[in-house]
Formats: sequence, C-alpha cells, structure tokens
Amino acid sequence: MRAEDLYAFTRRQPFVPFRIHSTDARSYDVWHPDQVIPMRSRVIVGVGGEESPPDAVEHLSLIHVVRLEEIDVDLRHNADRK
Repeated sequence: MRAEDLYAFTRRQPFVPFRIHSTDARSYDVWHPDQVIPMRSRVIVGVGGEESPPDAVEHLSLIHVVRLEEIDVDLRHNADRK
C-alpha cells in the first residue's frame, strides 16, 4: 500500500472507522484518525485502550498492508448493547 493512499483514508471527512489487514492475518481497528501515523514506508498504529488513548503502538511496514476495510459502526454499537 502507498503511504499517500493510507493518509488519504485517514483524512476523509467525515472520518469513517476502518480496519487495516496485514499479510500475517492480523488486523488493526482504527476508530479515530489520530490513532494512525502513516509514514513513507510504514504506519504506526495505536492499539489497545478501546475507549481511551492507546496502550501501545505497532509499527507495520506498508508492504505488509493487504487492504483497508471500512468498519460498520452500527455493528459495533449493536455488539456493545448485548
């Protein structure tokens, strides 16, 4: 994935939460645009801290980003109610 594409995805207005899928089958949910820092060859992703600031960060090389997927916010709210 190109850094410019990831950066554009994080700056959409209004922001839409998304999931980053990597080559090792891990995924990272991004609920706020400040949770990711796209760089030239990698992305820094804040992880943990569901409703608070991240607990840690992951550094992911952009060559390992397989795809981005929008998260259906309604599904998350329905899961929280159960």
